Amino acid sequence: MKRTRGQKPDSVMAWVERRLKEDPQLRVEVEALIDEIGLEQDLIQLRKARGLSQVRLAEMVGVTQPAIAKIESGKASNMQLKTLLRIVTALGGRVRIEIQRLDRVPKTLERRAAAGEV
Repeated sequence: MKRTRGQKPDSVMAWVERRLKEDPQLRVEVEALIDEIGLEQDLIQLRKARGLSQVRLAEMVGVTQPAIAKIESGKASNMQLKTLLRIVTALGGRVRIEIQRLDRVPKTLERRAAAGEV
């Protein structure tokens, strides 16, 4: 953190915001992580609002309780969309998928386009 004589150190959030402005890829990764955390919290809140335990939800969906716990904790890697849909449907919710255009083209796409792969 920047600090000059006689001044208080920058807040952590100011430092984070500077880093995110300096590195657009980091911003994309952080936003994706925040969205992921939001998804997990939404699932937990919906399950609790319906008065269901992880065990009961697992039975309804046809998976194990540890699988539900793993999903809710964010430790499930590569969860399939159909699994998410089954869980949300069992909870009486709906899934909305949104595609957003980025302000810039990802570097990997730029490299593939330059190589004639796209």
